[in-house]
Amino acid sequence: MTFGVLAGASAFAGAVPAWAGTRGLVAVTADRPADDLSAITAAAAGEARNQVLRIAMSNLPAEVRASAWNALRSSRGDEAIAEWLAPGGGYDYIRKWVKEARVRNREFCARVLRTHAVEFSPEVHAAADRALKGTDADRAAFVKAGYAEAQQRDRVSRDADAQRRREVSEKERDLVRSLAERDPGEQVRVAAQWALRPGAVDADIAEFYGYGWATGGTLDVESYRMRIADAETLRHHTLSLLIKQAVAAEEAVKGAADAAKAKAEAEQAWRAVAEHADVARKTWLAEQATAAAQADNWRNIAKASKESADQLWKNVSEVAETNQGTWAREQAEAAGTAAFWKDMFDRAQAGESRVKG
Repeated sequence: MTFGVLAGASAFAGAVPAWAGTRGLVAVTADRPADDLSAITAAAAGEARNQVLRIAMSNLPAEVRASAWNALRSSRGDEAIAEWLAPGGGYDYIRKWVKEARVRNREFCARVLRTHAVEFSPEVHAAADRALKGTDADRAAFVKAGYAEAQQRDRVSRDADAQRRREVSEKERDLVRSLAERDPGEQVRVAAQWALRPGAVDADIAEFYGYGWATGGTLDVESYRMRIADAETLRHHTLSLLIKQAVAAEEAVKGAADAAKAKAEAEQAWRAVAEHADVARKTWLAEQATAAAQADNWRNIAKASKESADQLWKNVSEVAETNQGTWAREQAEAAGTAAFWKDMFDRAQAGESRVKG
């Protein structure tokens, strides 16, 4: 399994298939069967493949992405996708695997490198870079003690540098208080609360602006992406089962000895599909609102950082712009996914109406 995952990662490191750039790559088309039962089955299978593609092209851990690419490349087509999404299948396996310490350590080092600018945290940045390029033991050592030691070296250096040593203004401290209470991101709130903990000093506030804010924002994006991937993977598996049951129930109506009973069972089966799709649609509308709030929030932060002459704010500027773009894309993706589930809801209701006659 490990070899297959790593092989998938290297195979796609330099190129993305031509079919990978658009949503709905396996959408129902004119050359597919025209009947409604085949159409809804094809639409569900197409969106399941799209979900695996989104995971493959995401910023989730490399092992998860490589496993998704392997499923997409399988010669067994939709069967391989269904198996990968199923409980206990490829997605579940790789999710458990990435929880291993060595994988978490590498992700931690990479995150530190992204969020600790060399201008504010040169020692941490350099140490994270060395660990990331080193061995598993190097990364474990960085997580265990190297990160804290490098943080301390950076703080001592800043304290010794009169140009970098400064008092935090009350306005800057008030903003951190506001973020600790009302920021839409849980991890940003936690980082702000830590900067304001009992006994905290100006250096703690400065470090929040220097890297704590960026780290919290990055963790919020990562946790959102993993949460929606976990949930949507299960939703697609459930959808495929419900559609199979509904299709079989509708086909069983033909020539049934007890037509009334068969129709009732088919109606209930399609109703179950519709209910599942409606819950998913409402969930994605909520996710769309979450992403929109985050995009607006980071847009305002990026604007404020550009307008401020204070060096503290300059440390936030790049990550704010990056996060704004990231959340805007998540917002658009959520809208598209909600539209898919609305389509499934409409098709399932049409199935129920068709059975009623």
